[in-house]
Amino acid sequence: MIGISKLYCGTVEPSDALRYGRKSGRLPSHLLQFSEDKKPVVVWNVTRRCNLKCVHCYAHAADRDFPDELTTAEGKALLDDLARFGVPVVLFSGGEPFVRPDLLELAAYAVDRGMRAVISTNGTLITPTLAKQLKTVGLSYVGISLDGMEDVNDRFRGVPGSFRRALDGIAACAEAEIKVGLRFTMNRLNAAEIPAIFDLLEERDIPRVCFYHLVYAGRGSALMKEDLSHEETRRAVDLIIDRTADLHRRGKPKEVLTVDNHADGPYLYLRLLREGSPRAAEVLELLKMNEGNSSGRGIGCVSWDGTVHADQFWRHHAFGNIRERPFSEIWTDLSDPLMARLKEKKRYIKGRCARCRWLDICAGNFRVRAEAATGDVWAPDPACYLTDEEIGLQ
Repeated sequence: MIGISKLYCGTVEPSDALRYGRKSGRLPSHLLQFSEDKKPVVVWNVTRRCNLKCVHCYAHAADRDFPDELTTAEGKALLDDLARFGVPVVLFSGGEPFVRPDLLELAAYAVDRGMRAVISTNGTLITPTLAKQLKTVGLSYVGISLDGMEDVNDRFRGVPGSFRRALDGIAACAEAEIKVGLRFTMNRLNAAEIPAIFDLLEERDIPRVCFYHLVYAGRGSALMKEDLSHEETRRAVDLIIDRTADLHRRGKPKEVLTVDNHADGPYLYLRLLREGSPRAAEVLELLKMNEGNSSGRGIGCVSWDGTVHADQFWRHHAFGNIRERPFSEIWTDLSDPLMARLKEKKRYIKGRCARCRWLDICAGNFRVRAEAATGDVWAPDPACYLTDEEIGLQ
């Protein structure tokens, strides 16, 4: 996760993170990515059921019941363990988490245990009444997925009317004074929608947007051929930076992040150097604090059936199940070779990634994407768009 607004526009300084000792339990949410202890943010896919049919769904969700979902009691036991372990944030996801009837109860339980509760949703089921209930629970944030304007979004979502219903959900959250933001997955089928997404942020006064790079997992694997080329990615990231800076210059700042491609960090730093920005040195320090991709270390996933994964895209590799052992025990058990190597994965990276001068900042990017494209989990991430010259090989 690369905070474009934080880094390029100077809304965060290295001293901001240092002031809190860089410990996950003390850092405000907007500084968590700079934590030193990397206590994992845990994505809990509370259900595999979903009312939409998104073409890039990593969970292969569908509108039907799936067996073996964790019960309410099992979910609360999981949350108790996560709280004791020091997990700072629980991200409730799916499928569509709002199809689960006990979601509010579980979110409230997480908050009561001292964790921040975040929900990732398609937004179509959020009514004004539900939004008020979410506010009462003490929810930290609602991220609502949009992949373009109405025609493009509804094609991605597979259900007509999804766009308008998501906008209604955004409006309901705003009215209830819940922080809400957009989630947008970039690929060739929707990259042209990025300017319209920024227009929507401004028109609707939406405070936050995350632009996700495509990960080849679940139904998203079928979109691999539609992933942006390296040059297209560079243009998209430059556009995101430009539009973010424009909003800040005009006194309408938004929190803008890119997700799932840590090449964005060095790319932004190199741009600052070209522009002669006095912030370049501070940005480099923040990127070093961030430490790049943290799958299996600073982020983890619990599936609907209790299976533990390195992140939400690693469903083909299970480390254990919380029905048999607590998450905290599974997460710290290095007897699984993959878990052990992910904890210090820079030692095992191959190819140009191993020789890259940005390895300490990127940490080898997305291993699951490398494995999907090459069959080798330690091969270079094919989505790295930095040139050999930029990474120090020439």
